[in-house]
Amino acid sequence: MTGKIKRFLIGRPMKSNELEGERLGKLKALAILSSDALSSVAYGTEQILLVLILAGAAALWFSLPIALAVLALLAILIVSYRQTIFAYPAGGGAYVVAKDNIGKFSSLIAGGSLLVDYILTVAVSSSAGTDAITSAFPILHDERVLIALAMIVFLTLMNLRGVTESASVLAIPIYAFVVSIFLLIVIGTINYLTGGAPAAAPQMEAAVSNVSLFLLLKAFSSGCSALTGVEAVSNAIPNFRDPAPKNAAATLVMMGLILGAMFTGITLLAYWYGIRPDEKATVISQIAEATFGRNWMYFVIQGVTALILFLAANTAYSAFPLLAFMLAKDKYLPHMFMVRGDRLGFSNGIIFLSIMSAVLVVAFKGNTESLIPLYAVGVFIPFTLSQLGMMIRWIKHKPKGWQGKLVINTVGMLTTLSITLIFIFTKFAQVWVIFVFLPIVVYLFAKIYRHYANTADQLRIDLAVDKPCIKGNTVIIPVSGITQVVRNTVSYAKTLSDSVVAVYIGFDDESIRKMEEKWAEWDPGVRLIVLKSRYRSIMRPLRKFIETVEWKKGEHDNITVLIPQFITKHWWEAVLHNQTSLMMRTYLLNHKDVIVTTVPFHLHK
Repeated sequence: MTGKIKRFLIGRPMKSNELEGERLGKLKALAILSSDALSSVAYGTEQILLVLILAGAAALWFSLPIALAVLALLAILIVSYRQTIFAYPAGGGAYVVAKDNIGKFSSLIAGGSLLVDYILTVAVSSSAGTDAITSAFPILHDERVLIALAMIVFLTLMNLRGVTESASVLAIPIYAFVVSIFLLIVIGTINYLTGGAPAAAPQMEAAVSNVSLFLLLKAFSSGCSALTGVEAVSNAIPNFRDPAPKNAAATLVMMGLILGAMFTGITLLAYWYGIRPDEKATVISQIAEATFGRNWMYFVIQGVTALILFLAANTAYSAFPLLAFMLAKDKYLPHMFMVRGDRLGFSNGIIFLSIMSAVLVVAFKGNTESLIPLYAVGVFIPFTLSQLGMMIRWIKHKPKGWQGKLVINTVGMLTTLSITLIFIFTKFAQVWVIFVFLPIVVYLFAKIYRHYANTADQLRIDLAVDKPCIKGNTVIIPVSGITQVVRNTVSYAKTLSDSVVAVYIGFDDESIRKMEEKWAEWDPGVRLIVLKSRYRSIMRPLRKFIETVEWKKGEHDNITVLIPQFITKHWWEAVLHNQTSLMMRTYLLNHKDVIVTTVPFHLHK
């Protein structure tokens, strides 16, 4: 039954040689890997206005120069990451660049920041998408957490079905959003220029006297949230069809041009129409209402905006599993992140990402504003490390034309470092959590790496010296009575060794006497050892008996504990029985240096 449900939800298992067919062309990759960056158009301008409005409506004029500065930074990042793609065609982005050029510690900071950022991407996207829905349908405002969680479940299932299938389905609403926003920008601009819309833009003269440099820097850092997701293409190069680096670079440039044009258009319309931040209506909702009224086109734009905000999370679903794979390959994350699922995706990474982002949505109650500063600062740390790593690479290797490349990455590093510092100083009350959480993540990386290193040291053998040594084998069978399960186990035990004993632990003299009589009558050719437990414990007497056998045998014999266990026909029937065999197995594996084996006996009705 479980298998049928799994097949229905995620599809049939795929063969390993079908992996090449799961790679993406430019158009599908643009939709999947750019959805995070493109979706930020829906809240990037709004984040600028939320800060500027604190100085009064006149201060909204500064949204124009701030938007221009954000666009300049976008151009720097696009050019910089395009260089990274060709320098590191295997993907990995900031993590690989930092590891190769700066050092292990820096790479772990970059990798940890990106992992946290991708988790926040899913949480922010689902929360922001919910905001768009509740703007159009205010009656749903109290259900925003449930709506966000439902979308996370949907995206999880889509991505578990494989990259190609999810791209085919999710590309449609993403491109519908791009077309709708450009349509809104064109018609909104025409309405403004022809006098069909109210001209409510504040003037520069009124704005200058009321605004401090600190407020402008804070607004600029908020606007830079529109740039999150730019690095995803360089992280996910292995998802592209060959030639992967060339296709990835082209996709990155297309993403930059579309994002820049949409961000510019929305910011201009917000300024021209005198849009103010509203708790119950997003900036795009207000612009669409001012342009079209509350007609069908307004609801189309709200619908596709909600979809792109939800689907922005898909960028994280594409990049997080790949980055987790690379960290696991370097032994900084559990090896389970290296395993491909039935549909050839890194399903453990997908599921882990979903669980962590769902926890954040519940913890923050779907409040996008609380999550965005964490989200943005988490990505600008690896931005900075990536640029610094590329600078060191050009200086170290000095390839042809390296001076120009060095200049680009230097400008990028100084800019992203400045923005990171601006975030820290202007929004410390909102972003301090990441400076607690990130060291914990790096510490966990180090602990995991140390565990794998210690494990490898203890498991490593010298092929010339460490030969198998043959020992005897004493087999111990814990029994609670004489049944078909015990008969099956005794039969198997006698094929392993001539030294087999059964151990019965009784709680009173009567039960012990009856067991001895029945065992003598059955006479299976195996000696029965009877132990009395004064405190109704099974584990303590069994442990002491095993210690006695260990002391007598020393290192000359193996000790094998065969645990009889019957398996019910239906899974739910197991709940009706004591799980003594499972408890015994768990205890012995964790506390004794013995071989523990379960001998199953299947019930058929």
